[in-house]
Amino acid sequence: MKNAFLFLLMLCAGAASAQVKLEKLWETKDLATPESVLPFNGLLYVSLIDGEGNKADGKGGVAILKPNGEIADNNWVTGLNAPKGLGIFKGKLYVADLSEVVKIDLKTAKIEAKIPVEGAIFLNDIAINKAGEVFVSDTRLAKVYKIKNDKVELYADSVNNANGLKFINDELYILSGPQLVKFDKNKNKTLIASGLASGGDGLEPYKNGDFIATCWVGLVYHIKADGTLHLLMDTRADKINTADIGIDPTKNLLYIPTFLKNSVVAYRIVED
Repeated sequence: MKNAFLFLLMLCAGAASAQVKLEKLWETKDLATPESVLPFNGLLYVSLIDGEGNKADGKGGVAILKPNGEIADNNWVTGLNAPKGLGIFKGKLYVADLSEVVKIDLKTAKIEAKIPVEGAIFLNDIAINKAGEVFVSDTRLAKVYKIKNDKVELYADSVNNANGLKFINDELYILSGPQLVKFDKNKNKTLIASGLASGGDGLEPYKNGDFIATCWVGLVYHIKADGTLHLLMDTRADKINTADIGIDPTKNLLYIPTFLKNSVVAYRIVED
């Protein structure tokens, strides 16, 4: 019994110390400033800024990639401004587009609504809870808004450099500058992790309470459940951005849009 117990402890210690790493699978080029990737129903939806990230120039859109990285439709939706974060709920794609959230029907690719967020200047990421409420961050204003039935209200302010959002068990996780914070259903704020070398951008849950997070400048982190950070990738020297990631947890696949390098790169997440 004692030996079995010691063996179990060794297994647990090994699992806790396992290091995550990324293995490159493929890269899709010729995408016009991709900012966000969202896997859904076997396809990858990619927001394309195709211009400057802070200008309403009508150049932006959404592309669709196949699981192997092949471009299925580079012009699935056009006429947006500087689209960034994406979210899907009941057949609708929600897109953060500077000062408004655009609602698109997945079957027809038609824009059904443009929901203006009064005063917003740099809407960035989107998260949707089980009730279909849409949350969107404004990085420049340090705010997070909630949209319910196409009506907008302020959810939280003074959230420094609010960017990546993710709902888990009715709790909203937010990348806030160098920190990952959590707001519970009563808006109580908890610090989960700190120490990101640059402002956080993309955020995705990995497993066992862990996260994968990016900083736009070219950093990818594994954030462990206990708040410790493990740097997975640093592409700053090559000037390759790492923007708003997407993840397929069933296949341990991570999709990274490279923004100014105009590509999406797929990686397999593996553990040593």
